[in-house]
Amino acid sequence: MPGVLTLMKRILRWLIWMLGGLALALLGLLALWSFAPPVSTLMAARLVTFQPMQRVWTPLARLSPHLIASVIASEDGQFCRHRGVDWAALRDVVSEAGADGPARGASTISMQTAKNLFLWPGRSAVRKALEIPLAMALDRLWGKRRVIEVYLNIAEWGEGTFGAEAAARRYFNKSAADLTPREAALLVSALPNPFRRDPAKPGVIQNRVAGIVMRRAARDGGWRDCGIPRAL
Repeated sequence: MPGVLTLMKRILRWLIWMLGGLALALLGLLALWSFAPPVSTLMAARLVTFQPMQRVWTPLARLSPHLIASVIASEDGQFCRHRGVDWAALRDVVSEAGADGPARGASTISMQTAKNLFLWPGRSAVRKALEIPLAMALDRLWGKRRVIEVYLNIAEWGEGTFGAEAAARRYFNKSAADLTPREAALLVSALPNPFRRDPAKPGVIQNRVAGIVMRRAARDGGWRDCGIPRAL
């Protein structure tokens, strides 16, 4: 028995050291990426496997305000009002969940940024449990401007295409600064499934979604008091 207790103490001590090291590494990355262009897990995977990748880091001030308004209107209407997690939306999703789990998500832009930077794709209770505190930390440490700036620079818009600038060049042959309201809405409408939705060749449903995004963005109701320049 004493030998077992000693072994358990060693394992516990090792786990504490490991978790402490991970926490320090995470804090270091958050500090570094508060000003340096970060790399998402998907981007890192492509780099280590020598797969082609396109990403042109672009500051928020050089992105079309129509794109900023569109992504907030489409992905997270409460972006400027919550602190990383939209608890009301999350409660609604949980209460509506059936035996097979939630039929829809409640991920905020902060949560999606945390997932893209530190976690893995796909639905998982474990991933969501990690995603929530990370999103709250990002929102607290970075603020809204940096969160949306990073999100728009690491979101994947098709095979090997990361960030709004690379996407604008790929689909519309122009800079992300020059996107029209319609082009911005089409880019955003592709985000839920960027491998099957082409912003340059939208289908009927994607056109309809883009129209809804345009109308929501034009109302400019989701990003007041966010410290971000108005789009329209």
